[in-house]
Amino acid sequence: MFKTILVPTDGSDRSEKAIATAVDYARNSGARIIGISVAEPYPFSPLAESSMAIDPALYEENVKTLATQHIKRIEDAAAAAGVPCQTEIVMSFNPDEEIIKAAQLHGCDAIFMASHGRSGLSRIFLGSKTQKVLTHSTIPVLVLR
Repeated sequence: MFKTILVPTDGSDRSEKAIATAVDYARNSGARIIGISVAEPYPFSPLAESSMAIDPALYEENVKTLATQHIKRIEDAAAAAGVPCQTEIVMSFNPDEEIIKAAQLHGCDAIFMASHGRSGLSRIFLGSKTQKVLTHSTIPVLVLR
């Protein structure tokens, strides 16, 4: 049985399913949950500096606010079920790397995460953070659709 489960969230409906599944599993097994939301920093480009539509500080404040809302869903679901929960927000352009790093840092023995929801050409061109976690994780990854 898993004792510490990492639950990454991006606020999507599929992430909500991963949260619900992780909380249910944790409640029934006595596990604890580590929630993480990886917010993307401002995509600075020196070429676009003169045409910036938004202040970088305001952008980062907004993505952190969204990430906080996403994390709150994990905290609320865990609290309602009486499941121990710890959460964090990380700023990074590489969510897959941060997810794996968080799992190692917190001694997680499983990752419950949502699938990307894409298929066909969009999956090939856009890539899949879930696929990267699956191929690089050293612990089991449960992917929920």
